[in-house]
Amino acid sequence: MKSHQVVKSPFLTEKSNQGKGLNRVSFEVHPCANKIEISNAISSLFGVEVLSVHTMNVRGKEKRQGRFSGRRANWKKAIVTLSPSSKIEYYEGV
Repeated sequence: MKSHQVVKSPFLTEKSNQGKGLNRVSFEVHPCANKIEISNAISSLFGVEVLSVHTMNVRGKEKRQGRFSGRRANWKKAIVTLSPSSKIEYYEGV
């Protein structure tokens, strides 16, 4: 899998911003990607050194609108710990 296919988008929430002090960033990644692929993709896309990767599968929620019900898609989240000297510029302005 190519780097731009592994990392779908950055994941910005209040909880993920708490990890910024610990040099952690969160991304939505491809559901079939493993930790090694995620680490290599982040390193090549952003030019940073990755120390560790923690992944979790997030189950989609059941949603209703009136009498119609549906389900959001399942997805995978990766929390990446960067080395102290590395930073991703996208997260600096947030």
